[in-house]
Amino acid sequence: MMTKKFILNADDFGISKDFNNAVLRGYRDGILTSASLCSNTEGFEQAINEIIPQCPDLSIGVHLNIMEGKPLTDVPALTDENGFFQNGYLKLILKSFDKNFLNQIEQEFRAQIEAIISKTKVDHIDSHVHTHAIPNIFKIVVKLAKEYNIPYVRTQFEHPYIIPNIKKHLTFKYPINLIKVILLNTFTLINRPVAEQNNIYTNDYLIGVSYTAMMDDEAIAYGLKSLKNKNCIAEALIHPCFYENGYVDQHYNEFEITQNEKLKKYISQLGFELSNHTNAFL
Repeated sequence: MMTKKFILNADDFGISKDFNNAVLRGYRDGILTSASLCSNTEGFEQAINEIIPQCPDLSIGVHLNIMEGKPLTDVPALTDENGFFQNGYLKLILKSFDKNFLNQIEQEFRAQIEAIISKTKVDHIDSHVHTHAIPNIFKIVVKLAKEYNIPYVRTQFEHPYIIPNIKKHLTFKYPINLIKVILLNTFTLINRPVAEQNNIYTNDYLIGVSYTAMMDDEAIAYGLKSLKNKNCIAEALIHPCFYENGYVDQHYNEFEITQNEKLKKYISQLGFELSNHTNAFL
């Protein structure tokens, strides 16, 4: 019998009340099984004190963030004169060979991890904008995961697939996303042996890169359909928001994925079991 498990993860948990509301509703009323929490954002305390206590079986992860906002520690190599993170993805790649730069990343990552594990149980690590996929940064994350007994670190290998909807492809976002897929798939081939050598679990496939900023039920369904004959652990990342004022945008559309009963049935029909990071490897 094949073992196929699917994790639906909400990235950016803790950024704001609206993101936090989406996690609560996605878990309580839908198919959300996991969420990754930022510790240097305005919604962190609410997430810890109000949302997580209502979600007893939700996997909680550390969503490392060195792209937006301010750090928890003094890391001048990562920030501008006003104390905000300043390095884009390309700069992070280029600077990832500098020992001092990496030491400051480790310092900040350590503080972000400790801020979360001091308040709640954690079973996975990932990052905002996939910064931890950069190989020299990935090594730091695996080191910290092992030190803090966090069993799972996300990798980003996405199996190629196409949604038969031309509107998804007639946009500047799609070719940019394909470049991301190539880069992140390459990084995963480098990073996965590092995780294995350190006895850190990781997913086999990720869904959510090819259709970044266009995620919906079709993106999940066709991504999983492409994996239907594979014995694997697949993780999909979404960035859901639930706005109490009824506002609708892409983030709200991603919240609606968690509420889709037809998608839930289709996931089961493909042979996937809804899981979280704790249960995926049992």
